[in-house]
Amino acid sequence: MSDEHPTERGEAVDHDFDEELRPVQPGPETLDIQDLLKVRFSITADLGKCKTTVRDVLALREGSVLPLDKLAGEMADLQINGLPFARGEVVVLVDGLSVRIAEIAGLDELGTSGHE
Repeated sequence: MSDEHPTERGEAVDHDFDEELRPVQPGPETLDIQDLLKVRFSITADLGKCKTTVRDVLALREGSVLPLDKLAGEMADLQINGLPFARGEVVVLVDGLSVRIAEIAGLDELGTSGHE
């Protein structure tokens, strides 16, 4: 016989679970939507993907063009912190790219059009 405890040898041990779980009462603290208005997050627009080889990546130079799997005019998928939330049309405003929102995930289920 060994002086080791059964769990040290990887063996299962029976336990009596006599403790009673009681419901937790909510505290006096509350969270209002106003508390969340300044929370910052990242929005990403997925313009497309391409598959390539290491050889092709090593051959990239300034001015190289990567062909993407989306067509010009095709909707870009938008994500908040990596979670899909909308789709939109990529547009050029001044010298930068922007996205005009066309669909917001979940609005159809709520019965709203997104316009007020």
